Amino acid sequence: METELKRINKFLSEVGYCSRREADKLIEAGRVTINGVIPEMGTKIAPNDVVEVDGKAVAKTKEKFVYLAFNKPVGIVCTTDTNVEKDNIIDFINYPKRIFPIGRLDKPSEGLILLTDDGDIVNKILRASNNHEKEYIVTVDKPISQTFIERMRGGIPLTELNKTTKKCVVEKLGPSTFKIILTQGLNRQIRRMCEYLTYEVVTLKRVRIMNIPLDMPVGKYRELTDEEFNELNRLIHDSTKEFKPQAPRRKRP
Repeated sequence: METELKRINKFLSEVGYCSRREADKLIEAGRVTINGVIPEMGTKIAPNDVVEVDGKAVAKTKEKFVYLAFNKPVGIVCTTDTNVEKDNIIDFINYPKRIFPIGRLDKPSEGLILLTDDGDIVNKILRASNNHEKEYIVTVDKPISQTFIERMRGGIPLTELNKTTKKCVVEKLGPSTFKIILTQGLNRQIRRMCEYLTYEVVTLKRVRIMNIPLDMPVGKYRELTDEEFNELNRLIHDSTKEFKPQAPRRKRP
């Protein structure tokens, strides 16, 4: 039946093999086969199809999903490609099941990052349009002025990305330290914002993702509590799994 067909990237995500984004990369690299044949992007599979990655069958049934909160040290790279990066997050944690990070935290930064084998929840959390809060503590290389705080709050033009940052919460904590709460996930966003105002980031730590706080030592991880997971699900309940057009459609005459 047509209703039983499912896109290959969605299948790999739902069984917890990887996120849809990672699945697309695997498909493009020719590492995925369906019944022994390398598929095209967007190919759909039937319930009885055999899906393999690197020649190993992907199970259609799975155990309970894993949800971890990890305090990433400086120098660890948020990638699942263990063949490319020596100091990657997967080898560092060495978890007994295949997991992958939700989003990224750049190599010079430290702090909270979530990891899971639930590809569906990854897609929901990563959508910037869902306005999920992420909180950071940042130290810069010189004293912070009130102008700096106001400019950071109001939005900074990032010409290299052709974007302007959204208005955000910024609070001065010390002479050269501030707290910032973002609802965007632009590449190196905080560092770029500071650079625009002629400040250089010395340390950057993420201390919260939505309702999940950073409360473990550097280099350690823990499972989310039932209360945290239930609240996380509530926060992403209305999140979209797919991108939607931002502009409203015009009505036909």
